Amino acid sequence: MGVVLAASAVLAAACSSGGGSSASAQALKPGELLTSRPLTDAAALPGAAGNKLITYMSDDSSGNPIVVSGTVSVPKSAPPKGGWPVISWAHGTTGYADTCAPSADTTDGPDHDYLGPVDTVLNQWLDKGYAVVQTDYQGLGTPGGHPYVDGTSEANTVIDIVRAARQLDSSIGKDWAVVGHSQGGQAALFTAQDAKKRAPELDLKAAVSIAPGGVGLSQTVDYVKTNQPGAEAAEAFLPVMILGAAAADPAINPDAILSPEAKPLLTAARTGCLAQIREVKPIPPTQFFAPGADLAPVTNFLKKQDPDLVSPAVPTMIAQGTADTVVAKPGTDALVKTYCGKGIDLDYRTYPGQDHRGSVPASLQDAQDFVAKAMAGQKTPTTCQA
Repeated sequence: MGVVLAASAVLAAACSSGGGSSASAQALKPGELLTSRPLTDAAALPGAAGNKLITYMSDDSSGNPIVVSGTVSVPKSAPPKGGWPVISWAHGTTGYADTCAPSADTTDGPDHDYLGPVDTVLNQWLDKGYAVVQTDYQGLGTPGGHPYVDGTSEANTVIDIVRAARQLDSSIGKDWAVVGHSQGGQAALFTAQDAKKRAPELDLKAAVSIAPGGVGLSQTVDYVKTNQPGAEAAEAFLPVMILGAAAADPAINPDAILSPEAKPLLTAARTGCLAQIREVKPIPPTQFFAPGADLAPVTNFLKKQDPDLVSPAVPTMIAQGTADTVVAKPGTDALVKTYCGKGIDLDYRTYPGQDHRGSVPASLQDAQDFVAKAMAGQKTPTTCQA
């Protein structure tokens, strides 16, 4: 964690130097590269010519400066004129604790069963001649809490790592695409809306959202509270949602929201990842929340993160497995219908029999074809009827 501590020291020094904290913090611009070091463990993509663990500046959803960690991997092929195009990968849910940061992955790590297969897919983007950058998001591996599914914060970190990567390696170009899964699928949609305004010096060409999370997420609280079918399975995600909402809104007190019976789930979420939360014995969903707990602030936070509120401004592909029980197809169908109603340039692909994680490799070829067309300035396929 030396690289992260060094970055945090840079930010602290800037905020305490002459001229006042506001002016000093502003001197560290979003996307500014802070630290880098070679990365050789499980988080490194084996197909890369080189992998770096970096820290860089970004903003939280309120515009406050934050330090974020992530990785940069470059292909073995020679860069074309203008530099390698970039895939900015937005990862799916890993957890809330620092150990859940993808850049901290190890072969026996708590999220390696998810991150390892994803790396296999990302290697194939490298093989196509793309540089691959992967943000950890706000608060995963860096100081502060992780505001889980905070769409604006996610988009900021997804965008700003492209800026930082270009400072790290001048062979990385300005043309890029965002590709994400689950939580990252939601992040990709927020990024597709915000990128051109946030980083006009870059050229976002396309977005690929695989099994996008966040659709109707605000209903999860009532879903568990009233013990709807599958409510017990949702219990592993709820502590992450509540801690994430509290990270964005310090007025939310997770310990006051959950019942004593649910506190072991909250402890597991604070110290472990999804696998550790799932190891805690489930409790009856009707006993999950403390009697009389004010759940409105959490629900309101989650409502603001629903991807049906955004309008992607670049050609967008949405991928969905028909056997997905984590992000169910009816919710994604509804999202696609909303986007088509907005006139968004959209391509919707479904993959029969694929579950939540299976949709990532299943959609790879379609995603690569879609991004290649967008990068070449060609018209991408369209699902929505005029």
